[in-house]
Amino acid sequence: MSSRRNRKRLALVAAVVLAALPQFAAALAAPYPSRPIRVIVPSSPGGGLDIVSRAVAQQLSAAWGQSVVIDNRAGAGGTIGPDIVAKAPPDGYTLLIVSATFAVNPSVYPKLPYDSLKDFAPVILATTQPQVLAVHPSVAARSIKELVVLAKAQPGRLNYSSPGDGTMSQLAFEIFKGVAGVDIVHVPYKGAGLSVTAVVSGETQATSGSVVTVLPHVGSGRLRALASSGKRRTPALADVPTMAEQGLPGATVSCWYAYLAPPRTPRSIVGKLNAEFTRILQSPQIREQLARDGSEAAPGTPDDLRQHLASEIERLGKVVRAAARPAP
Repeated sequence: MSSRRNRKRLALVAAVVLAALPQFAAALAAPYPSRPIRVIVPSSPGGGLDIVSRAVAQQLSAAWGQSVVIDNRAGAGGTIGPDIVAKAPPDGYTLLIVSATFAVNPSVYPKLPYDSLKDFAPVILATTQPQVLAVHPSVAARSIKELVVLAKAQPGRLNYSSPGDGTMSQLAFEIFKGVAGVDIVHVPYKGAGLSVTAVVSGETQATSGSVVTVLPHVGSGRLRALASSGKRRTPALADVPTMAEQGLPGATVSCWYAYLAPPRTPRSIVGKLNAEFTRILQSPQIREQLARDGSEAAPGTPDDLRQHLASEIERLGKVVRAAARPAP
């Protein structure tokens, strides 16, 4: 009797499996994308990363006829979102957009729950945007050269604010300090808003921030922009020279945004995403929006992004370790 019941159960399981096979085969055969795509954003709504991701998502949804859902997963220094995507199915329906902080975190968090290079499939480097070094109007420096002279005459007397330890604002300023050989004290704040407010109010003398954060205060005269950290001048601050133009090419550094997919995502899907993102990022509407924020599109191949990530993790890691060392 027991044997007969087992045979009936096996027959029932087999029938269920056989009945499901056509649907499973159809799902496999369905062209990509055939359902909504989720883009994980490891930051809060309203920030630069979120704004860019939503603008691109709108264009992607219109082009492919599928919903593109933005899923903000802030917290833990930007490590929650990547952990979700590293463990997601490699089917192209869960993507990740990251900033340069992604390349900083391996040096800040030694025990990340994922490998920043091995656990992701690079899709595309989306944008680059410089940092702007700015000072309070009371600081007697109208150029980087004058700031360096001032700082060397008063080592440890000047200070600068940043949105926090390990942020690109801090790292850009630390790179400048190392190249220029100056001692300017770091004062971390909780977020870009507080960091800029600190220098506007005179609590600190200098800061390094994104164009979109610094620009309103430069325009009102509450901050003086001394240099852009990008490879070329940003159109939003066309009269502000770069670090390289002022004799410090080694202080060139940019923030960036990039798209990643789960590991083992098929090359065909990665290729399709790369091609569509490239088209969107080069569209007049997106280029105009990026320019307003001091950003520019920087599309390339997945291999370009893979090499960029490896290079940035190594380079920014050195900056993090140098900044963590106590002063002599």
